[in-house]
Amino acid sequence: MSSASQPLAVPRVGIASLARDYSVLIKARVTTLIVMTAWAGAYFAAAKSGVPLLSWTLLHALVGIGLVSGGTAAINEVVERDVDALMRRTAQRPLVTGSMSLLHASIVAFGMTIGGVLYLGLTTNWLTAALAALTSFTYLLIYTPMKRVHPICTFLGAFPGAMPPVLGWTAIRGRLDAETLVLFAILFFWQFPHFHSIAWLYREDYENARIRMLPVVESDGRSTALAIVMYALALVPVSLAPTLMHMSGWMYFGGALLLGAGMFWFSLRMWTMKLVPSALASKARARHVLQASVIYLPLLFALMMLNRAA
Repeated sequence: MSSASQPLAVPRVGIASLARDYSVLIKARVTTLIVMTAWAGAYFAAAKSGVPLLSWTLLHALVGIGLVSGGTAAINEVVERDVDALMRRTAQRPLVTGSMSLLHASIVAFGMTIGGVLYLGLTTNWLTAALAALTSFTYLLIYTPMKRVHPICTFLGAFPGAMPPVLGWTAIRGRLDAETLVLFAILFFWQFPHFHSIAWLYREDYENARIRMLPVVESDGRSTALAIVMYALALVPVSLAPTLMHMSGWMYFGGALLLGAGMFWFSLRMWTMKLVPSALASKARARHVLQASVIYLPLLFALMMLNRAA
């Protein structure tokens, strides 16, 4: 190869760095979880409709939902880049470090979000596209700014956060059914132990960035710990509803009961410790709740799908 052609080659390290930046920008792990729960909704919708469990419509739905989810996460990082710079857990994001330009990130973010909504409308149906757009708008225009105002932000953010299985369902069925409420409710209640434990762990970060999560505005942590316990407790009967509504079988019922009991136990341990969020000893139990929530959700949905009622 001649020396004149050398500048045209893209260094491997550059490709790897860009891939990492994209992964962080679209919050790839969160987006993957969203696509997984959307798949569960689509799976049950297909079973109810008598259509193939694997189809082009399913693929289009997951691609479109993934695009909207990743794009919305990216817009969030564009909007909150100054806030991210104030927190250790987000200080290495590409817009903070300068490894990606604001223009580059904005084009990717809005392109994915708008493109994803259009893609869903053209390949599945416009109800799903409209619900995806509403989910994105609610997250960006209500939850995101509210984080600097009041801890009710967690409650408000739980609504768009619980939408993925609903989107998966409507992509296949083209309408909302009673089963979507069950899938929505499971994800809705699950978010409170998950996000409150994150806020507990990173309380100092949030306080420094003036993000008014519940552990930040109350120094003793009692309301946070109680909320974690109460939502974990409510999650138990809600998670059993798929069997009662003939979506899944009794093997799922038993597994959901065990998973729910485990989630509740870790939450109860956090509540009974009677420690403030600033205490180092409290961080370990908050991390246990977070880890339990991360294990709980994919296992629950996997079991729900594997033991689908005939």
